[in-house]
Amino acid sequence: MSAGKTIGKPGRTTARKAAPARGYHHGDLRSALVAAAAALLERDGAEALSFRAVARAAGVSQAAPYNHFSGREELLATVAEQGFRALEAAQIAAADRAGPGASRVISLGMDYIAFAIAHPQLYRLMFGVGVASWCAYPAVAAAKHRAFEPTRAVLAGYLGADAPAATREAAAHAGWGLVHGLAMLRLDGSVATGAGSDDLKREAAAIELFAAGLGRMASAPLIAKMPHG
Repeated sequence: MSAGKTIGKPGRTTARKAAPARGYHHGDLRSALVAAAAALLERDGAEALSFRAVARAAGVSQAAPYNHFSGREELLATVAEQGFRALEAAQIAAADRAGPGASRVISLGMDYIAFAIAHPQLYRLMFGVGVASWCAYPAVAAAKHRAFEPTRAVLAGYLGADAPAATREAAAHAGWGLVHGLAMLRLDGSVATGAGSDDLKREAAAIELFAAGLGRMASAPLIAKMPHG
C-alpha cells in the first residue's frame, strides 16, 4: 500500500488490516484446520469431533472446512496420515540414536510405545477408531506402510543377511504386533500403571525378551519351512 493511501484514508486502511478475512485467505487454512482437529481429537476423542468444533477452534466460519475436506471422515483421515508420518520420523530418529544389536530393537520398540502414550487419541484414530475403513484413503494406507519400514529394517539388520526372507518378514510382523499390543494394553488401562520412568520396565523387559529370542534363532530357517494356510 502506498504512503498516499495510508495518509489519505487512515480509517479504511485500519479496518482492512484488522479484517479477519485476510487471515482466511493467507493460504494455510487447511493446515490450521488439521492442527485444530488434532488438538480437539486429543481432548475429546474421534467420536466427538465435528466440523463445527474444528471451525470454531480455527477461528473460521462453519462452512470453511467444506472448502478443503469432503466431510468429517476425510479430515480425520488427514490427521491420521500426519500421525503415521510423525510416527515414522520418531522411529527413524530412535533407530539412529540407538546402539547396535538388541539395544536398537529395544529402543525402537520403546519409542513406539512412548509415541502411543503421548498421543493416545491420535494413536487410536490411526488404527481405525472413528473411521469406517482406511481402504478408502490410499494416502493413509501408504503412510501406515512407511511407518512400519523402520521396524522392518532394524529387525532385518538384527537378524542378519543370512536369515531367510520369510523369517525376517515374520519377525517384523511379530515385533510390530508386540509393541502395538503393549501400547494398547496401556492405553486401554488393562495394566496397572505407576509414577515415574520405572513404569515402562515391563514393556522394556518384554521387548528385550523378544529381541533375545530373535538373536538365538537368527539363522534358523524354521519359519521359512513352516506350511501356510
